[in-house]
Amino acid sequence: MTDDDVAFPPGDGPTSGISVTLTAGTLRAIRERVGKRGVSAYLEKAAQRQIERDNLDELIADFDKVHGPADPEAVAAKRARMTGGTANPGSAA
Repeated sequence: MTDDDVAFPPGDGPTSGISVTLTAGTLRAIRERVGKRGVSAYLEKAAQRQIERDNLDELIADFDKVHGPADPEAVAAKRARMTGGTANPGSAA
């Protein structure tokens, strides 16, 4: 059985080298944050976060299909309760 036959979750399993093309500005910004030798780890974490966001977007879309979109006023009120801010959805952040 090869690694390709195993369904590893994001962030798990052996590493594998690939070629990635980035704009010069993006690569410079990454290297300024993590140094030349930290680029792969930085991109791995960034990819994991993006997968999490994609999965959450899919979950929200499925929820909206079943229950309809969330009420903006209810969302604002719950956000205010969680953050101690105002419940006004039009207020500046």
